[in-house]
Amino acid sequence: MGKNLVIVESPSKAKTINKYLGKDYIVEATVGHIKDLPKSKMHVDLENGYKGTFQIIPGKEKIINNLRKIASSSDKVYIATDPDREGEAIASDIADEVVIDKKKIRRVLFNEITKSGIVQAMENSRKVDENLVSAQIARRVMDRILGYKVSPFLWKTFYFGLSAGRVQSVALRIICDREDEIEKFNPKEYWSIEGLFSKPSGDSRAFKAKLFRINDDNLKFDGEKPCLENIDQAHKVLQELRDNKYKITDIQVKEIKYTNAATANAAY
Repeated sequence: MGKNLVIVESPSKAKTINKYLGKDYIVEATVGHIKDLPKSKMHVDLENGYKGTFQIIPGKEKIINNLRKIASSSDKVYIATDPDREGEAIASDIADEVVIDKKKIRRVLFNEITKSGIVQAMENSRKVDENLVSAQIARRVMDRILGYKVSPFLWKTFYFGLSAGRVQSVALRIICDREDEIEKFNPKEYWSIEGLFSKPSGDSRAFKAKLFRINDDNLKFDGEKPCLENIDQAHKVLQELRDNKYKITDIQVKEIKYTNAATANAAY
């Protein structure tokens, strides 16, 4: 029975993990990514689905050749790169570039570098998550497009070396658009009317209500929401409302959920 190969990212983690797994395992490190978009050009096809051309990172050939040699004689290959999106992409690259017999491959997630954590992870291995891999590729392609298209514009406008990120660039655009809306806003005077109502019987309980619609030919409102643009219009409507009698025609009960106590207190 041969040995098993475990591939991690960090050389320091490799030594600790090898100590816990024992003599039946060989633990090697990739020292981060083994493939990336080359730096010479954009290497993203903007006309055909934004497909990126990923290549082996210069200087990683020796590491890959060593892993290939060990993997070819190993019973199983456990890819234990970091348990995140980046680690999943590295795991996929290792599967493509290092392991010829894909049946040997298992993906393990070391959430803690302890004996119990490592044993549990090895017992719960799985396949490479292609959805996470696609997410990392999309992030990397977005970074490259912004870096090659937007960053040079910043160099001309501000100073060389300034970087445009995929998150802050979009956030800045939203802020600028919102600021434009604020600048274009034309404030208008607006008045509203509220009344305090109680029963004619003298019941001390009262409730507040806000004027919502008016049916009054004299005021030229026909079931419409009143648009009171100045204090004179508000006083005119208020005078018409004073001499009327009112009744409750419908009661609707709604459940309102508050996210925290502060919001609830403010609403109350």
